[in-house]
Amino acid sequence: MAALEPIRLIQGDDEFLAERAAADFVKAVRAELPDEEGAPAVNRISGGDLTAGAFAELTSPTLFGGAVVGIIESGQDVDKDLAASVLAFAKQPAPGIYLAVCHNGGNKGKGLAEGLKKLNVEVVRVSKIKRQPDRVAFVRGELRDAGASPRSASAEIADTIIQAVGSDLRELASACAQLVADTDGKITQESVAQYYSGRAEVSGFTVADATIAGDTAEALGALRWAMQVGVDAVPIADALAMAVRNLSRVAAERGGAAQLAGQLGMAPWQIEKARKQARNWTADALAEAMRVCARLNGEVKGGADDRGWALEHAILEITRLSAAGKGSRV
Repeated sequence: MAALEPIRLIQGDDEFLAERAAADFVKAVRAELPDEEGAPAVNRISGGDLTAGAFAELTSPTLFGGAVVGIIESGQDVDKDLAASVLAFAKQPAPGIYLAVCHNGGNKGKGLAEGLKKLNVEVVRVSKIKRQPDRVAFVRGELRDAGASPRSASAEIADTIIQAVGSDLRELASACAQLVADTDGKITQESVAQYYSGRAEVSGFTVADATIAGDTAEALGALRWAMQVGVDAVPIADALAMAVRNLSRVAAERGGAAQLAGQLGMAPWQIEKARKQARNWTADALAEAMRVCARLNGEVKGGADDRGWALEHAILEITRLSAAGKGSRV
């Protein structure tokens, strides 16, 4: 096994993944140390609070010796002169001192991140997960790491958990660990729905499925219940847009679901589901539904005085478009 590199750059804009990467770095240092040495001392500081004295303290051995892990959070806020000191240390780190620098990946403070890369330090990427297939992959990994059975870590189970919990990675990770613990690793779609006592049924994905199926009463009922229990308007609008977008993407494609999965960035089961849903849609209706979703996106993110009304209005429009296309294929 290769020796642990003493300097690590954690780069990306997802706070939860950055925290986890920093914790993993501490664990890796602990695993590197002899048992008799015990746990390393861990010092943390925000980049905006870093001073020359604080950095010296961050990277100095303890009175009793032993390893020290320094973690600079929000490294993009480190002063330019202090960034030079960090790079100088990274070029020649002191024995027994380990340093992780977290940087959000933006242009601010870019010189520090780029300087560390030029030194060939280990880089861990922690960017926000934006694509649904990547989110499904994340949940499946969490389930496997928590000890779920192979069947319980399927894409279908992962998607059910996302529908129940939402897209926040911290909540998803917690849900996966809790579900595995409570089911002895044998998770089913039914157990997810039961565990969350109806939360899955009022998710944006449920509203979206009923909407594109043309079931106005079901869609509006799910929407009103979702908003009553505190589900935000934005993820509901996002789920509607994703559902319409998936229909549009599969409509013009031919070939098997497995063949198209990589090309479209969707799981095979998602392609099959979208194909079934597309049977009630015409090309013109899909184009109009995409325009409705684009308008709704602006309305729920500040453009409308009543976001609930905006969602209801969009659902009525989209269910009408779905009903108009019944009996036709895209």
